[in-house]
Amino acid sequence: MTMGDNKDFLPQRGNYENLAVYKLATCIYAVTYYFANTFFSKGDRTIDQMVQAARSGKQNIAEGSVDGNTSTEMEIKLMNVARGSMHELKADYEDYLLHHGLKQWSIDDPRTLATRNYCRSNCDPIVFVEKMKERSPETIANIALTMIHQFDYLMMRLIESIKRRFLENGGIKEQMFNARKKYRNF
Repeated sequence: MTMGDNKDFLPQRGNYENLAVYKLATCIYAVTYYFANTFFSKGDRTIDQMVQAARSGKQNIAEGSVDGNTSTEMEIKLMNVARGSMHELKADYEDYLLHHGLKQWSIDDPRTLATRNYCRSNCDPIVFVEKMKERSPETIANIALTMIHQFDYLMMRLIESIKRRFLENGGIKEQMFNARKKYRNF
């Protein structure tokens, strides 16, 4: 048995760019960048806070996905950091609506349902930003909130699948031990 024969040992994952949650996070980041830089006064700290929260949500998926090759613990931690960042962003959008006397859509509002349906099959951040240019701050904030709720749902499912993969395959140390044992017994 040669090293090349053991393809089960430490499979390289990290193709985060194909994850639906990453694609959605990319759109949330683009929408948030547009929103924060359009509807807040230059110099307002909220701009950086919102943009960085959205960026963190996206970037931690990338890092966690790649780090997951050697550490399931780190992968789960970083996915939870991404989730936490999006919850911070959610609170910023809710605060914007509240402090500007604007309405937050309910979960069963037809606009919420239409946004959810659109986001399921569309993930081009450039298209999202172009569409935002035609909408009011209230509508954009509500669209972003809907997207963040979808992100949270997808992220919880991803974390559950990572946990399941760990239970089925073990961690890196266990995989290394089993691969070494298999190699020696060949």
